[in-house]
Amino acid sequence: MLTVDQVEKSYGGAGRLSRRGKKVLQNISFVVEEDEVLGIIGESGSGKSTLGRLLLGIEKPDKGTLHFDDRDIAARAGRRRISAVFQDYTSSIHPYYTVEKALAEPLKLYGWKDGDIGLRIDFLLRQVGLDSSYRSKYPHELSGGEAQRVCIARAISTEPKCIVLDEAVSSLDASVQFQVLELLKELKASYGISYIFITHDIQAAVYLCDRLMFIRSGQIEEIVSARQLTEVRSEYAAAMLDMALRLAGQGEASSAGGEQRKERIW
Repeated sequence: MLTVDQVEKSYGGAGRLSRRGKKVLQNISFVVEEDEVLGIIGESGSGKSTLGRLLLGIEKPDKGTLHFDDRDIAARAGRRRISAVFQDYTSSIHPYYTVEKALAEPLKLYGWKDGDIGLRIDFLLRQVGLDSSYRSKYPHELSGGEAQRVCIARAISTEPKCIVLDEAVSSLDASVQFQVLELLKELKASYGISYIFITHDIQAAVYLCDRLMFIRSGQIEEIVSARQLTEVRSEYAAAMLDMALRLAGQGEASSAGGEQRKERIW
């Protein structure tokens, strides 16, 4: 379904004396199958968010190709079946838009009739665990979890075949993170969509993803099944897993519910 082949991306260096740009991605190749969840794991500055922008057609690669259903993602026809949910839910919704207007915007763009849009909005809100009273609310009236649910409702509104989730739960409290991950699982089952889950949180990735792709300094270190994490060969991937386990252990020590959540995720 989604094929990324030998993609590279650089950004121009700062200043007139700079001779070359900084290479952010180098020789990135992978495939995402239909109904699959691929986690892209990396530390800050690893290039994972740049890759996300390329997957959404927001930016173009310097080299290589990105195809979705055999269409170039850079072309509008290749982008229309991919949607996104970003980390910063506070800026993802226009501050002067009500929830209703925010959800209606993509539906109008994709040709939905006015008479059907209202019914669709009510349906979408129910799917993400909100009721119709939220239609008239503005972003500042929503909690973080509620705002991200609205963003998810908007992402699924046009029934895309794939959603890029760029640190979509990292700004939420731990309990809300788990609720949103559960919601994403339910929506995946309902729509049969694929996710590309970009994150630095391995626990969340393991809970949601079928495979994990570790990226470091703009290059793929390793791609492994979420069920075979103990078999990683990359030292970088092993170090990230070790750190995640240590953090999980600290959370267990500081919270009575830590063991239950750790068992669910790992």
